[in-house]
Amino acid sequence: MPTTATTSSAQKPVTATVKAPPAYGPALALEYRRLLVPVLEGRASDEALDIAAGLAAERGAQITAVYVVEVPLDQPLSADLPAEEALANRELDEARAIGASYGVTVIPRLVRARNAGAAIVREAERRASEIIVLGAPRKDLSHRKRAIFGRTVDYVLKNAPCRVLVTAVKEAA
Repeated sequence: MPTTATTSSAQKPVTATVKAPPAYGPALALEYRRLLVPVLEGRASDEALDIAAGLAAERGAQITAVYVVEVPLDQPLSADLPAEEALANRELDEARAIGASYGVTVIPRLVRARNAGAAIVREAERRASEIIVLGAPRKDLSHRKRAIFGRTVDYVLKNAPCRVLVTAVKEAA
């Protein structure tokens, strides 16, 4: 005598196609639309931009790439710094190229400030960023008793108005 059993998802064959449940609650919070990536010269910044571009491509988001030119205290914020600005423009152009390779719009932004950490936090607030993706070389703690990443990353982690993702890259020997 055959018995009828209700079919549950646990009893479906392995080859069956099962629709994923809709996202609710915390899963929706991970839908980043506005990402901020501080850029600098070096591999750490490029890797952070790669990660941010991957997140943005999945979600149709846009990235703001910000390069902070730290102006020395003995000069006015409007001081002429052609070498620093040329480097900043090269890095911002590279950020746009990395974004384009993922099909993501990257908005370049050059900011002059006394403190890079404070400038990054202000820019995140101004743009209502949902996540800051920071690239930081990981430093060896045997020589230093301070933070693993440095003062800028520490400042952003303590003061950011949104989530912060730090991508750590081991410094070249």
